[in-house]
Amino acid sequence: MPADLTIGRRAYDQHDWATAYDQLQGAQAPEDLDRLAVAAQLLGREEEAGGILQRAHDAHLKNGEVLAAARSAGNLVMNLILRGENARAGGWLARCRRLLDDGQRDCVELGYLMVPEALQALMQGDVQRSGEMFDEVFNIAQRFGDADLEAMARMGRGQSLIGMGKVASGLALFDEIMVAVTTGEISPIIAGVIYCAVIDGCRAIYDLKRAQEWTAALDQWCESQTGLVPFRGNCLVYRSEILQLHGEWAAAMVEAERARIWLSTPNLRPGVGDAYYQLGEMHRLRGQTEKAEAAFRHANEAGRSPQPGLALVRLMRGEIKMAAIALRRALDEAADPFVRWALLPAFVEVMIAVNDLSAAREAAAELSAAAERLGTPYVRARAAHANGSVMLSDGEPRTALKFLRPALARWRELDAPYEEARTRQLIAVACRELGDHEAAGMELGAAQKIFAELGAAPTPAHTPAVAGGLSAREVEVMRLLAAGKSNRAIAAELFISEKTVARHVSNIFTKIGVSTRAAATAYAYEHGLQAGRT
Repeated sequence: MPADLTIGRRAYDQHDWATAYDQLQGAQAPEDLDRLAVAAQLLGREEEAGGILQRAHDAHLKNGEVLAAARSAGNLVMNLILRGENARAGGWLARCRRLLDDGQRDCVELGYLMVPEALQALMQGDVQRSGEMFDEVFNIAQRFGDADLEAMARMGRGQSLIGMGKVASGLALFDEIMVAVTTGEISPIIAGVIYCAVIDGCRAIYDLKRAQEWTAALDQWCESQTGLVPFRGNCLVYRSEILQLHGEWAAAMVEAERARIWLSTPNLRPGVGDAYYQLGEMHRLRGQTEKAEAAFRHANEAGRSPQPGLALVRLMRGEIKMAAIALRRALDEAADPFVRWALLPAFVEVMIAVNDLSAAREAAAELSAAAERLGTPYVRARAAHANGSVMLSDGEPRTALKFLRPALARWRELDAPYEEARTRQLIAVACRELGDHEAAGMELGAAQKIFAELGAAPTPAHTPAVAGGLSAREVEVMRLLAAGKSNRAIAAELFISEKTVARHVSNIFTKIGVSTRAAATAYAYEHGLQAGRT
């Protein structure tokens, strides 16, 4: 059937992108070309959309419509940035500025041209400058009454505020933007960008309640856009993460695989790395280490760091040194605090496994500082779990429980059964070390029941598992003892009291069944626990 522009325009207004794309083929009027470009973009035909926008730009210029030509070119700039063609985007941005007399012409299009530069400053970590630029964009949007530009400005300003540590103010802006988005006041491409940006922002600070709410809204919005391709894959990744947290692992795996397919067909799209990473996480949790490693490698190829997931796979396989090297390197490279916070829980776990309690303690403290800064239940639970784990490894079960009990309560509030079970395991170890074997048995039984219901891979009750059942702190004392150091010297090196060292030495003797320092030294060498070994 021949194309019908009237049907195409009506389909465009009804967000039926497939019909709009089919019926607007052959359009010559620049307004129709702009519509066709939007339809192509939302059908996942990004490169084709870029070519159509160039045609629209030229057609507007031919008609003497300079501002409309600049708007089409500005849309092309965003199209190129999303495709990773930054050099071409810079060239078109320069052309747009020249069309607008290098900023001398007062118009709303100037605000649109500022958005890419402000976003670039944000991505480079210059949150102060990006915030100031988005403020200026907001002023332009309000002066000209442009809802799309105003939403973009609020989004960028919210991201900048969160980057400055003003989390509550940033989230308030996010909530305000989403009112406009969910009520249909924003055009489709801008709405999709804002949905993803807001959800990513909430995920970055672990505000899981907001992320879950806006993910459900994004899912509904995607369903209302006939033929929509961009944003749908991201929606599936977010859904998978939420389902995983709540223990619905079968559904989470299905959504992650759907996301991988959606973001890989017909070409690889931004976000496919996140889909592969999520698949890797689901395989890791089930103990499918080969599949997990393959998925993490695919994530890396797609530009998404495989850490900390890949390091945790190494830990499951007993490749502890490899895990430690990878996470130390990743943490050293992580300049962005949000990236560091995502690595810290696994880093604590791996450092305990290699008996580097000093590093584990520092990481747990950094995680606690993040919890205070962000104030979200998820990060507070992570920090409490990490500190409890460190205390338990340090031979302080009573202190460990002061962290682990609140962590358990928060995991239950978040409906996070896997994390609940892991925390219960540590509580069981602490209770056992305090001599309360009945409580230890109940906690361990509850944890094992949850693991079985989830289909989770068996996890050790506590790491590291060393000969004699020694804690990580006891291993540190044992190494120094085997090196011939006195209790006073050990206390000075570990920054603990001589009384505490004496208690650790007594516990070591009891656990390994010896009564002298010479016998303990011999035991250390027999079991590879002497200084310099991990």
